[in-house]
Amino acid sequence: MRLTVLALTACLCVAADWPQWRGPNRDGVLPAASAPKAWPDQLERRWSIEIGEGHSSPLLGGGRIYAFARLRGEEIVYGVDPGPGKVVWRQAYAAPYSMNPAATRHGEGPKSTPVFHAGRLYTFGISGILSAWDAASGRLLWRKDFSKSPLYGTAMSPMIDESRLIAHVGGHDDGALTAFDAATGEVRWSWKGDGPAYSSPIVATLAGVRQIVTHSQQNLVGVSAQTGELLWKSPFTTAYVQNIVTPLVYADTIIYSGLGNGTAAVRVAKQGNQWSAERVWHTAEVSMYMNSPVLAGDLLFGFSHRNRGQYFCLDPRSGKTLWLGEPRSGDNAAMVLAGGHLFLLNNEAALVIARPSAKAFEVMHKYTVASSPTWAHPLLLDNGVVIKDLKSLALWTW
Repeated sequence: MRLTVLALTACLCVAADWPQWRGPNRDGVLPAASAPKAWPDQLERRWSIEIGEGHSSPLLGGGRIYAFARLRGEEIVYGVDPGPGKVVWRQAYAAPYSMNPAATRHGEGPKSTPVFHAGRLYTFGISGILSAWDAASGRLLWRKDFSKSPLYGTAMSPMIDESRLIAHVGGHDDGALTAFDAATGEVRWSWKGDGPAYSSPIVATLAGVRQIVTHSQQNLVGVSAQTGELLWKSPFTTAYVQNIVTPLVYADTIIYSGLGNGTAAVRVAKQGNQWSAERVWHTAEVSMYMNSPVLAGDLLFGFSHRNRGQYFCLDPRSGKTLWLGEPRSGDNAAMVLAGGHLFLLNNEAALVIARPSAKAFEVMHKYTVASSPTWAHPLLLDNGVVIKDLKSLALWTW
């Protein structure tokens, strides 16, 4: 009987892959997901393992959890069996890093979330060490050490586009948005028009052209996914050089935000050989700092830094605010839409389950899932949620 129960537990934990920053499509949505018919009063902590510090979010790829953290001056990569929470492999390398005093409270990282693709795992350390690993064994396949990072450390999360690994490498005023051959690490193209931000890129087809869209240090940009040619840019800066929010595509517009700058949408178009990014709407009522929003149909949900932290819902067509949640809700919230529910994890370890409603902030349940800060995104499994807190990784089940 005990063996049967253990086998069932392992089976229940297997879910749709969450292989990179913000999920399969880098938009915070887990398309093929279900939610329990009835939510319990409390969640049960099934297992917990200490892995080290950092804000990197855990992944699920090919039935295995992957995590990236720092412990005693090393950056460490883990492959974990989600059933028992057993570490299958662990790889570490020296990663000395001198913190900017202004970012001390956020720790020494890593802040970048890895990407899992085609049996490989790619990590990007806080000091600029880009590595490719065999996901089954943990064997190092190739590495690039750029020995440079932005003012507050590398935070952008790399992505895969076809056979290219996309990462914005380098440091303040001196970087390159670069496409590497995912198998070998060889450079396919690079755009050196601006330094890296803390935002992570997405891929989108706009005006019929496949392009990489991202915040750089001073701009919102679109470059050709095939060649790295700059197609368009829209100047965008935030206080203390902190472009952080991941852009989001809605219909033919790109929605973006930043500290103190409100939230806006631009429409990218091409006439002849000329590209343009025309602002469609802007609202100063809500402004995102570290939060990246999610779309549920024609509703945009996010977390504003205004009023000391506030959940909100916008109409993405017009930018009209539909509702605002209670103020003083935290410094940040990581958001996932799955199974018709919003999973909202704030930095104070409060996991809120809410309905994606246009009428009001409809909280269904609220759970405490750690006793230390939680900055990473939650990883949803079929029967629970994996939470990365200050030093540990834990599975909470319902």
